[in-house]
Amino acid sequence: MNQAIMDKPPVVPVQHATFSHARLPRWAPAAIAAGSVAAGIGIGLVAGWHSRVQWGLLAALIFVLATYAITAKVEGRRQGKDRVATSLVWVSFILALVPLISLAWVTITKGMKVLDPYFLSHSMSGLLDAEAGGGIYHALLGTLEQVGIATLIAAPVGLLTAVYLVEYGRGKLAKTVTFFVDVMTGIPSIVAGLFILATWNLMLGFGPSGFAGALALAILMMPVVVRSTEEMLKLVPNELREASLALGVPKWRTILKVVLPTAIGGITTGIMLAVARITGETAPVLLLVFGTKLINPNPFEGAQSSLPLYVYEQYVVGTEASVDRAWGAALVLIAFVMILNLVARGIARWKAPKTGR
Repeated sequence: MNQAIMDKPPVVPVQHATFSHARLPRWAPAAIAAGSVAAGIGIGLVAGWHSRVQWGLLAALIFVLATYAITAKVEGRRQGKDRVATSLVWVSFILALVPLISLAWVTITKGMKVLDPYFLSHSMSGLLDAEAGGGIYHALLGTLEQVGIATLIAAPVGLLTAVYLVEYGRGKLAKTVTFFVDVMTGIPSIVAGLFILATWNLMLGFGPSGFAGALALAILMMPVVVRSTEEMLKLVPNELREASLALGVPKWRTILKVVLPTAIGGITTGIMLAVARITGETAPVLLLVFGTKLINPNPFEGAQSSLPLYVYEQYVVGTEASVDRAWGAALVLIAFVMILNLVARGIARWKAPKTGR
């Protein structure tokens, strides 16, 4: 009996498998970032670098390398590679954000020197460009009229073209239209201005006017409207079209009552973004509108001004007063584009399809 007990194999305790492993604390990325910034600045000072851009690039490189080394040591090489990929995304985001914030900050600080009700409600009539005073009312009015006319021309044409390509376009004609829309997307603004100058001004004999500039802006706007509207129409489910057609509704009425209302939010957003894209164009206005210091509310006769052209003209003068006016006009232009983008986002949220449970 005792011999049987002695011959019995010893009981080995069961070791349960665990999937947990060492992990860095949550504050580790922030600590690595702070250390990388300090190291980048220190190395930059020792090396005699006086540019903050060089310090930032060096700190970003140290951050990526340190993140991989520390994570690979603690969590393993696989997690280290994952952290490196995440770090590269964050570094790229910050590098893209720095010039945007810098541009906005410089424009705001310099533009606020002259931005007041007087600056917005007066023109440069009777003033020399080198003198202090004056405002942008004539340029702001010209921009609103030229962009408005261009939108009235380009938006319906672009919308109908996109409807044709998505709903009716088949064969060589649709491919040809798509090809030329792609070509027009990459046309430089100066080429559009030269085309209107050669046809509207030289061949037909019309003089400089805001309408001529609006025609060039409409050419630049059309392909953007076509592309954005085309993509929005393609997102409309085919089931909606098929259900409407199955009920006996004609195709044109299906497009008008089903397809367009479904995509109206995205279409409006695309049109707003196209308007924001042409608002800052200078070359067509310089060729076709010529610019003036006077208030010209008639876009169909006589020279007009615009905000981009006003900024160019004032900066070329080079005096302190004119440069301040240029920064003020640039700030107003950026604010105008920002408002358009906010309106586009608001319309997109308002008209977005409602999801229910």
